[in-house]
Amino acid sequence: MTYQPPKKPAPDPDQFELLNLSNLPTPETDFKAGKVILMDKPKGYTSFRIIGLIRKLTGVKKTGHAGTLDPMASGLLIVCTGKATKSISLIQDGTKTYQAEIKFGQATLSYDAETDVSDTDPDCSVSEDQIRKKLKEKFTGEIEQVPPMYSALKIKGERLYHLARRGEEVERKSRRVTIFDAQFLSWNDQNKTAAVEITCSKGTYIRSIAHDLGIECGTFAHLTALRRTVSGSYNVSQALTPQQIVESTGYDGKIDLA
Repeated sequence: MTYQPPKKPAPDPDQFELLNLSNLPTPETDFKAGKVILMDKPKGYTSFRIIGLIRKLTGVKKTGHAGTLDPMASGLLIVCTGKATKSISLIQDGTKTYQAEIKFGQATLSYDAETDVSDTDPDCSVSEDQIRKKLKEKFTGEIEQVPPMYSALKIKGERLYHLARRGEEVERKSRRVTIFDAQFLSWNDQNKTAAVEITCSKGTYIRSIAHDLGIECGTFAHLTALRRTVSGSYNVSQALTPQQIVESTGYDGKIDLA
């Protein structure tokens, strides 16, 4: 048996400089030495596009993020550069808070607005009180959750979303995740749309919560908007927009931020 040396523990992210609205990067910032950057990812951007932007601005290829956000989602994306990339696993373990908008009476295959409506319930009669009750009863504490087919999980080496786009569906094992808090924020009865805030463990699919909440309420539902506001001890209120980090680093090349 080949000897495997013990893995070194990941470095504490607090040992690296945190770049945010209170501590803007400059043209002289040494990103290779290791920085933790709070970014506010716009809706429509992929998480990888933000990584590509940071690499272009800094020239540091060793750059990664601590937790993907879907293109439809906006909010806090934590980016690590240089030596700080070894802390990504620790940052990912932190609890997350999301603000979500859920449309009732309609289902989609992806559980969000990225795919067309696949089923409708013209007699949808879900109420605010019903949603409040189901959130507390069924979506608080430890729950079992089946990942959506439109996800980046791999089965036999292939991403689920590749299978889904070919019209294939495979069995997915349920996962145990923890919902620390599920708050009802508002209800639009005319549009049958609810706003909720979810604080959860890593690996939680808010799209699956939207889908499953619809089922619990006796109808369909899917996610129409999502914003990550908190990850661990970091808050989106201190995060930089793409425009702000371009300006603060003094990059004078051509970058399309549209």
